[in-house]
Amino acid sequence: MANITWKMEDGSEISADVKDGLNLMEAATANNVPHIEGECGGCLSCATCHVFVAPEWLAKTGEVDDIEDTMLEMTDVEREDNSRLSCQIIASAELDGLVLQVPEPE
Repeated sequence: MANITWKMEDGSEISADVKDGLNLMEAATANNVPHIEGECGGCLSCATCHVFVAPEWLAKTGEVDDIEDTMLEMTDVEREDNSRLSCQIIASAELDGLVLQVPEPE
């Protein structure tokens, strides 16, 4: 299990314990994290679960594959070097303490 924190642009935070194997888009929607839509259900076809991973966590969240890379070009908020689709980050004990910044659509 991992404790994950989603930080909003207004400074508020939502933290939750997430079971191993659950993707972080599902965890965010289950915990009513604003601006995480997950319209495609995690099928890599909508980019509505865009987050920014804290730099110190990037290596632990895995590599961006070609499909995710393409989808990140379609996000509502401009992509950055630490952009990820939260549906592609899978909870594990190794991610305990992970911090994700949730961008607010323009």
